[in-house]
Amino acid sequence: MKDLRELPIKIFADGADLKEMLAIYKTGVVKGFTTNPSLMKKAGVSDYKTFAQNVLKQIKDCSVSFEVFADKFEKMEREADVLAGLAPNVYVKIPVTNTKGVSSVPLIRKLSEKGYHLNITAIFTLKQVQEVVDALDSNTENIVSVFAGRIADTGVNAADLMKKASAICKKKPRIQLLWASCREFYNILEAVETGCSIITVPNNILTKRVNYGKDLSEYSLETVCGFYEDASKLGFSIL
Repeated sequence: MKDLRELPIKIFADGADLKEMLAIYKTGVVKGFTTNPSLMKKAGVSDYKTFAQNVLKQIKDCSVSFEVFADKFEKMEREADVLAGLAPNVYVKIPVTNTKGVSSVPLIRKLSEKGYHLNITAIFTLKQVQEVVDALDSNTENIVSVFAGRIADTGVNAADLMKKASAICKKKPRIQLLWASCREFYNILEAVETGCSIITVPNNILTKRVNYGKDLSEYSLETVCGFYEDASKLGFSIL
């Protein structure tokens, strides 16, 4: 089995279950964590600030992204102030627009000038990438999260778009391009090829790392044996 840690990309885990986050953290494979409101809802998080504080008490040496909840930019800013103050390894996630489709760029520029580490999320277009990169401070490390998986779901060549996004992000060396909404294990290798610095990988896909580098003939035999074993357990007879 090849070691994912040898790839020139940082793997982040996406989730909001503290027990799962800590289990993955201890493997040493992941270099950061991202969360979002949908994942928190799924995990049954009832107190956002307490959850964040509990995570940060135990994960101190890699970045953790926490997203603002508000839709009005004034409240987003106040939420960002709170989140950024929780710990130095916090990256504040700001959606690229609010629900009205109004660009968050003015707020992003303002927060970046405060020196906050930002993770700009829900980016789908190169125009958005360019506007966000222009707004981010050159002296602060920030993340630009482009939802490559969802882009591919629309029939657009996500890899081609990510290559172009990478070229834009590299104009400011401290900006890291993140491949978001990973759909399959191979997306990790695509992210490397397209120049991404980070890819967020869900736990169910990260478990597939045991197959990374496996001989395909060996994998074929394992698959046949698995089918045969399951067929035997069914007790069916065709003849």
